[in-house]
Amino acid sequence: MRRGDLVAYATGSVGMGVWVTVPGLLLLYFLTHTLGVPPLLAGLTLLLPKIIDVIVHPYLGSRSDAAARRTGHRLGLLRFGLLLAVAMTGMFTVPAGLSGASAALWVGGWFIAGNLLFACFQVPYLTTPSDLRVGYHERTRVFMFRMLFLTLGLLGAGVAAPALVAAGGRGDYTRMALLLSGAMVVSGLVAVTGVRRLTREVGIRTPDADTHSTLADVRIAWRDRDFRALVLSYLFTGTTTHLFLAALPFYTEHVFGDPALTAVFMGAFLGPAVIAGPVWLAVSRRIGKQRGLLISQAVFVAGSLAPLSRYGVAPAVIVTVFLGIAFAGLQLFAFSMVPDAVAAASARAGSYTGVWTATEATGTAIGPYVYSAALALGGFAATTEGQTVTQTASARTALLLGFTVIPAALMAVALTFQLRWTLDRSIPAEPETHPA
Repeated sequence: MRRGDLVAYATGSVGMGVWVTVPGLLLLYFLTHTLGVPPLLAGLTLLLPKIIDVIVHPYLGSRSDAAARRTGHRLGLLRFGLLLAVAMTGMFTVPAGLSGASAALWVGGWFIAGNLLFACFQVPYLTTPSDLRVGYHERTRVFMFRMLFLTLGLLGAGVAAPALVAAGGRGDYTRMALLLSGAMVVSGLVAVTGVRRLTREVGIRTPDADTHSTLADVRIAWRDRDFRALVLSYLFTGTTTHLFLAALPFYTEHVFGDPALTAVFMGAFLGPAVIAGPVWLAVSRRIGKQRGLLISQAVFVAGSLAPLSRYGVAPAVIVTVFLGIAFAGLQLFAFSMVPDAVAAASARAGSYTGVWTATEATGTAIGPYVYSAALALGGFAATTEGQTVTQTASARTALLLGFTVIPAALMAVALTFQLRWTLDRSIPAEPETHPA
């Protein structure tokens, strides 16, 4: 595969990184600190729209397989997903007269639309590596490029978005969403070109012609022991990492007293991940993806507990760097193992990817909800734009425990499930390629 084609394909992950980062990092904070939405209701606003994803993603996976059999590509859904930018802007453009429950309803409605459009792009996009006629190590190479550009998207959005909304006004959030939505559209258009070139260059594995319902496809995927272990592990992994994103603005403001540090910590978290991808790729070639993933999960457990020592800003940044390196491994290894499961089972790629992305979407919702529930139990008080409130000792304790103990426990569960994966017991010694 030509490097230029891989770069074009991977560019689509920049826009995906923006969508993953901005709602995950800022939406809970936006609801509780600008729109006056109580923490528990704010958490539900993020959780309930994701329930739809559990149904939609497998359905789109099956439809994507049908389209691939009929047309030889999955570009139709991919193009439709470019409308995600509209939902992104609408979600952060809340009318001045709305606050509390009405504001939550507005945000939640646009969040549903955004999730549906994101699924239209994400499912066929992530199915592409499974479609390509390449082998074990080449699939990791594809995802290494994808991970690099995803990290750039995460990093750019993670640093720019908090800086753009530092003043905390509604207009600041609208301008931020407009700016980053433009980047999403551009990256998506380039990705469509990249997918077309890659499938033309190395060929595509057309899904089998058997007619299955969406439910039957889900059952087939779920009966795959290795894939089931990977899915359950990533459910807890995704829950942990998105809890971290949602909790970070609370941590910087209420522990260090400086909301501007959110951008600094996001840079420390995602900056090292830009160069960690090639390092993790080398690790994969030496010890396999499974061991690399287990190491990444163990590092994240240890790093999550470190803030309990209540250290200063500099040590916190150093720990965050190690968490970011682990995060790069979590993403690279887990995602590149999905096409391995598809290849081992000779399964329909869209069906497996639909289940996978539904799992990912569920984790992105559960993480912020778990943190919002911890805040609610601690008595955390919501505020509206321009208001300040002194949080109680119990609220500050809940805020810290939700940022440390809970994610460490969740990632430990993920590690336990990942130990059930068996496909890496026989690892090809050299990279494989299959000509078109």
